[in-house]
Amino acid sequence: MFERRHQPLAPRHVFFWRMMRSCGFAALAILIALYIGMWGYHYYEHMSWTDAYVNASMILSGMGPLGNLSTEGGKIFAGSYALFSGLLFILIISLIMAPILHRFFHKFHMEDEEDTKRRLH
Repeated sequence: MFERRHQPLAPRHVFFWRMMRSCGFAALAILIALYIGMWGYHYYEHMSWTDAYVNASMILSGMGPLGNLSTEGGKIFAGSYALFSGLLFILIISLIMAPILHRFFHKFHMEDEEDTKRRLH
């Protein structure tokens, strides 16, 4: 997926497509998580799909639910969904940052190797 330690730095267009792929996976994860949240609010709290969308979006973004929850199942779902959303945030940031950090460290390592070779000669 990424270039190996002794390979040259990938061209910018390769890096661009890696970023697009990572952002695509992140967007897919967000859409799946949003659907899970909407389904849970619709099923457990008997909310309309629009209200379920708003509440799931607010939890997923870290803002918190809009309305009061009235069922035990809804409260348990909302708490579990909030924990899931926090972990999903870490996953999404990791997906987006992976190509950036790899490129940075690969370039840094290449420069470090060049400095070492110059010092030895």
